[in-house]
Amino acid sequence: MDPIDRRCFTTRRDFLAAAATSGACLATARGAATEQPSRKAQICLTLDLEMSRHYPQRGMMEWDFQKGNLNDATKQYSVKAGQLVRERGGIIHYFCVGRVLEQASVAWLKQLAETGHPIGNHTYDHVNVKATTVPAVQFRFQRAPWLAGGRKPAQLIRDNIRLADTALSMRAGIKSSGFRTPGGFHSALNDRPDVQKMLQELGFTWVSSGYPRHHAVKPFEKPSREVLDSIVAAQTQGQPYIYPGGLVEIPMSPISDVNAFRNGRWKLDWFLEAIRRSVEWAIEHRAVYDFLAHPSCLGIEDPALETMQMICDLVKQNADRAEIVSLDAVAKRVLAKKQD
Repeated sequence: MDPIDRRCFTTRRDFLAAAATSGACLATARGAATEQPSRKAQICLTLDLEMSRHYPQRGMMEWDFQKGNLNDATKQYSVKAGQLVRERGGIIHYFCVGRVLEQASVAWLKQLAETGHPIGNHTYDHVNVKATTVPAVQFRFQRAPWLAGGRKPAQLIRDNIRLADTALSMRAGIKSSGFRTPGGFHSALNDRPDVQKMLQELGFTWVSSGYPRHHAVKPFEKPSREVLDSIVAAQTQGQPYIYPGGLVEIPMSPISDVNAFRNGRWKLDWFLEAIRRSVEWAIEHRAVYDFLAHPSCLGIEDPALETMQMICDLVKQNADRAEIVSLDAVAKRVLAKKQD
């Protein structure tokens, strides 16, 4: 299917309505996923609860050292998104940086959990799980290396992940649901069986670490058909699988809000087009789509939650072929398929 031409509509509302009703002519891509037709596409909405550099204003870099110090706007947007998606019968899988639990109130986070949204572990300090030196673990340890307390990188990373679980449990009464690595890796954890093993030892059965390659986005440049096609094609590499050791990998689906808006300086319409195409591909092929975003970024670029609304509407229009689920449900189906 040719992309919906934004110029044919007088308002973005008209554009979104057209996108939501385009299920009969979904986009296709070569190398499609191979789910059985009887199975529904699994569409996941995920939000990483952390602050993002350059938001809410360009040049704001201090967040690199305070990833968990969420501002009020980010928390409010997170709750608003949860309410909107819940009203449409879906759920959002959140991933929380542990330092969020140090804030004065976590009532909003408890509210999300109590209304059925799973909350996953995103480490305590937003650490790089592949780091091999202490300074590379996180900006905070560059500024204050004494925080490492003489620990080797592997132990520091392990303790940081465990501490996030402890914080969620002690402060909010939340048992973490899965693990997402800060930052996505093109190679996922295929090159780090030691990290896979560590996560399993910490009790995790699945991880979301992969970010498939696609054509680079150029700042301020409207994505070409070639770029959009590469983003859709990358969805084939974004399907879940099982590592040799038994840990399930659920890759993030490109393109993320940070990549599009912070790096590419995209307009919202461009982002909506890329996401629409990708979700439609997943529905057509009964595949998995893991929408990745950050309230600290998306709240500025898409304050009216148009992206979330569009995804929910696309799934509703194709209810016989798609459903919004948590990453837990994706992992469960992957493991069940292995046992078949």
